[in-house]
Amino acid sequence: MPFSKLGLSNPIVNAISELGYIKPTEIQKQAIPIILSGKDLMASAQTGTGKTASFVLPLLEKMQSDGTVRSRSIHALILAPTRELAAQVEANIVEYAKYLNLSSLAVYGGTDLEPQKERLAQGVNLLVATPGRLLDLAYQRALFFDDLEFLVIDEADKMLDMGFIDDLYKIIDRLPRQRQNLLFSATLTEDVRYLAADTVSNDVVEISVSPQNKTVAKIKQALITVDKDTKSALLSHLINEQHWDQALIFVEKKHSAAKLVEQLGKRGIIADTIHSGRSQAMRNQVLSDFKSGKLKFLIATGIAARGVDIDSLSRVVNYDLPYPAEEYIHRIGRTGRAGAAGEAISLVSKDDFKNLCAIESLLGHLIERQEIEGFPVKKVVPISILNYRKD
Repeated sequence: MPFSKLGLSNPIVNAISELGYIKPTEIQKQAIPIILSGKDLMASAQTGTGKTASFVLPLLEKMQSDGTVRSRSIHALILAPTRELAAQVEANIVEYAKYLNLSSLAVYGGTDLEPQKERLAQGVNLLVATPGRLLDLAYQRALFFDDLEFLVIDEADKMLDMGFIDDLYKIIDRLPRQRQNLLFSATLTEDVRYLAADTVSNDVVEISVSPQNKTVAKIKQALITVDKDTKSALLSHLINEQHWDQALIFVEKKHSAAKLVEQLGKRGIIADTIHSGRSQAMRNQVLSDFKSGKLKFLIATGIAARGVDIDSLSRVVNYDLPYPAEEYIHRIGRTGRAGAAGEAISLVSKDDFKNLCAIESLLGHLIERQEIEGFPVKKVVPISILNYRKD
């Protein structure tokens, strides 16, 4: 089914065709017609499913076709949990709206407030924002929502995990009651549903694609058992011996990221990191270098990696296993994009056992285990207990 059959007009279809979009993904096929119909939507979709286009494209269509965007005011607000994701979504908007007379802006913390205020004063139709920075601007009366028609809450589960619930309600209280609401989340947890109950209408449409216990078929998952104190040496060995061209490496804490960069550097491997402790300018530069291929190995916390969007990324590594288990699905979804082959490697020590049980219970099967020659495991990782739930 071509995009034109979903109700998108030629300017949008032409723009996405130039980006290599040939046919819509499952989330796009389901979500775009619902959004174009004006209904509220609550969608469960993993990273790598094309969810950003699934809400941006119909918003652009509605805004340019119904003739309501005649002012310089904000008509669509997209809330994102991190700076990187906000910047990535706005970059997508610019690409998709190439042939439209619509303006967009991303606002987030870690950058100077004044240029954002000046840009808002010039007029913005689609605003992408992190909650904290949006409230800062609202308190300074730098933006108003009198003409707002659309609210999108992206990655709602992560938004709640990061403690933004109070900020979200403060923002929602400032918005017109008459609006179309779109909520996207990797998982529709009980907390997400509570948020939705206070946000969307009673006749909301709920859809789910790539269910949380299903991973992208072409992603090869590998589990390598290793003692905790030899993880960095094993990672260096894999990079060198298997001639890895590039990898996104996940750790749980920002101090772990800095330590791993140092450990790899001592073995002649150049890596860099993004985490909340680095300036936004530095994070932007590191991301740019990684996307261009100039930087081969990026080490990131799960939260900081939101917004890392690289279609050709062939490999992700879980240096630390994540919790909750759904975050594992989110992480590995950053490879194997658009049906391409991808590899997800997890380095697992005995300390990771509880997280491993939760992940394999979510998957519904055990991941095949490997042990690398030269790295004998002294502390054996037990076989997972399926149907395990970590408290």
